[in-house]
Amino acid sequence: MTGNLGSTTLKKRHRAADPMRAYDALPQPLRGWLARAALPWSPKSCKRIWDKARRDGLSIDDTIMALTKAEQKTLAQDKYYRP
Repeated sequence: MTGNLGSTTLKKRHRAADPMRAYDALPQPLRGWLARAALPWSPKSCKRIWDKARRDGLSIDDTIMALTKAEQKTLAQDKYYRP
């Protein structure tokens, strides 16, 4: 698969909601992380990780690290990804 997603073996997912409205509703630190993410994350999935980490008492920096670890775990499943 090519295009704006690059060369990847990961599945594409279609979204039912308006992703820009969901993106605009995210906390600013999460929007910043999402803007620099290597993968085209949905705002909904990022918010779920964000909310769980914050409920668990993680700081904003630790929450950002949790998102980065989740992204690295997903990237590791792509046979074309080279760290």
